[in-house]
Amino acid sequence: MANPRRSSYSAPQATISLESAMPSSTFAQRNSLFSSSSVIHFLKKPHAIPFLLSVFLLLTWISLRLQSSSSRFSSPPHLRDSAIKWSREDDSKANLVRFPASKLVKDKRGWLVNPVSLALDSGIAGGAVSCASVHVGEIRPGGVRANHRHHTCNETFVIWGAKTKFRLEKGDVVDKAYAEVVVGADEVAVAASPRGTAHALVNVDPIRTTFFLGCQDSIVNYSSSGTDFNVWKDL
Repeated sequence: MANPRRSSYSAPQATISLESAMPSSTFAQRNSLFSSSSVIHFLKKPHAIPFLLSVFLLLTWISLRLQSSSSRFSSPPHLRDSAIKWSREDDSKANLVRFPASKLVKDKRGWLVNPVSLALDSGIAGGAVSCASVHVGEIRPGGVRANHRHHTCNETFVIWGAKTKFRLEKGDVVDKAYAEVVVGADEVAVAASPRGTAHALVNVDPIRTTFFLGCQDSIVNYSSSGTDFNVWKDL
């Protein structure tokens, strides 16, 4: 009996690569590890230093820009106008004259002034004619001094040390009824407030402390009705 012919079938050999046999998650992890090791290897090279410095400078610049924008929009209104350039006309309305600190220097020890003489020599009217009462003080950042009105004396101020807003009551100023300017941190200012005129000093400097001297030509009794307090509610 003849043997039945056996039919044979040979399947084509499939070539399976190692990468295709891997699960996709394992392959992704291997690529991630390879990328990380490549970055670490690059950072160890000397020529990576300029690249790192560039990244650091870029991040620093972005951080400073964000801080500047944040402080500009979040600061109180009375702190925002410290960057305004004030003219001589503005100073005149506020009955104030400013000087660069270097202009007042007399010798290597620094500057020294007589507040009454400085105001008179600067053409400021309405200040103290003598110093019957003198007070010297400081105003820390964000602090307010005065914001009152004396009815019994004229007063002269010398202001220095920090960006400081000086406000003076002025009935002829439209809409506000006061004039105000900001004295620079590198300036010394002399200002006068005639009797019956409200005045205020505000430190608008984020860091420095304001120093001031007030000279009154009569003794003020603050417990009497000769002084009006808290004249401006926005300070």
